[in-house]
Amino acid sequence: MNTELTPPTAVPSAASNELNADTPIMAFAQLQLAAPIARAVAEMGYESMTPIQAQAIPVVLTGQDVMGAAQTGTGKTAAFALPLLQRMMKHENASTSPARHPVRALVLLPTRELADQVAQQVKLYAKYTNLRSAVVFGGMDMKPQTLELKKGVEVLVATPGRLLDHIEAKNAVLNQVEYVVLDEADRMLDIGFLPDLQRILSYLPKQRTTLLFSATFSPEIKRLANSYLQNPVTIEVARSNATASTVEQHFYSVNEDSKRHALHQILKQRGMKQAFVFVNSKLGCARLARSLEHEGLKTAALHGDKSQDERLKALEAFKKGEVDLLVCTDVAARGLDIKDVPAVFNFDIPFNAEDYVHRIGRTGRAGASGLAVTFVGGGNDARLLADIEKLIKTKVELEAVEFEEDQPDIRKQGRINDGRRMYHEDGSAVSDNGRSGGRQGEHRRGSREDTYPSSRSVRAPRDYGRPAPAPRDPFFDKPYEAPAVGEAAAPSWEASARPTTRSISANIKPKRKVAALFKSE
Repeated sequence: MNTELTPPTAVPSAASNELNADTPIMAFAQLQLAAPIARAVAEMGYESMTPIQAQAIPVVLTGQDVMGAAQTGTGKTAAFALPLLQRMMKHENASTSPARHPVRALVLLPTRELADQVAQQVKLYAKYTNLRSAVVFGGMDMKPQTLELKKGVEVLVATPGRLLDHIEAKNAVLNQVEYVVLDEADRMLDIGFLPDLQRILSYLPKQRTTLLFSATFSPEIKRLANSYLQNPVTIEVARSNATASTVEQHFYSVNEDSKRHALHQILKQRGMKQAFVFVNSKLGCARLARSLEHEGLKTAALHGDKSQDERLKALEAFKKGEVDLLVCTDVAARGLDIKDVPAVFNFDIPFNAEDYVHRIGRTGRAGASGLAVTFVGGGNDARLLADIEKLIKTKVELEAVEFEEDQPDIRKQGRINDGRRMYHEDGSAVSDNGRSGGRQGEHRRGSREDTYPSSRSVRAPRDYGRPAPAPRDPFFDKPYEAPAVGEAAAPSWEASARPTTRSISANIKPKRKVAALFKSE
């Protein structure tokens, strides 16, 4: 069986090193995939390729390095997984020996959830072949991962930290790797991942094919990426850092205390059943999820402080529709492919403008329509919004939220502790439980008595500021009386003094008395 593909003639030569969206979209049947892979692709319902797939797959099949940029939700996983599996079919064998199944393709991803998702896709593509795949990521026990690696795998999907653990434990040998894929390459080349990435690449052969895919590429990341690629082919099927055209974007000017009410209002007006809600901090994520749960919405939290088992369960519940809102940090902003999610809410504006593009890419996937709502408050939100406008090259118009009903009292529902204090109209401070503090306590007591009159006598207010004075000794109030002549007695401390005796511990035995032979003078 001939497993090598002939690249379609519609693809330009690599000499130009640049491809655009003019390449016609082809059907998967035109790729002449190997029978086992073609069967799996047909079962998954793939018919026509997306622009990134139509341009990247033929180039990857020729063995060239690729830097691919495409909007979120356009099928970048299939764009690199299918050609890699096709090229590795020449190494396919049914042997049970681990030596016959070395790691030939390495896929690196920034988050655990994305690694698990990509590994599941690869397994589906290769389920009718003898090619083995495995996934390793942190937060899980290493023993099952070690057993799987010892059996031998051709495709290894991993996060950098856990992969280094396995390399140091000599569970993973990468000296036969032919293909390296950096998915979400802009985050992988970020300063946080770069040291680990450089260590991993040092274990790989110099001659290899390197593929970079992401929805956003800054000029700095592009310059850094070129140092890892050899004469790469750049594929851009949309304007750099562009958002999906199927996503309807709205920016609402809302103060911090009204964001939850605005969220309820928009969900009710649009009749939405599910949505992502993104926040900037792990603590804010947990608090917001609890508050929304108390307000009657089925909510799950997803952030970095959750255990891996809790994170996977939250994602699975959201996919099954058991959860209405998935409140999460940017750990869920990249790559997660959950079908038919109608909306994304940016409860907090992201600190990095690139994360905005990835956040709203969780909706409107695969050509479906979606809604992206961003709440703009005070503080640094104006500066962060300007960064987003600069990135997406679009002027943003702020809208006002028209509430259909009176805004509920935050103090009755439970308020998120964001570090700010509330104040009465008279300028008095209000604590988190809605009570006044300090000198305003007298005003609060007075208003309570006016509201709830009582027939009982009003007690005098107590002064809690000072401790009660100690009772005075009458001896110190008497005048001084001089003692009579001749009656001067010894002081009490001298009269009661006892002669000092040498005390011997009970644990020390006394010396034995021995009769002396000579009488001492």
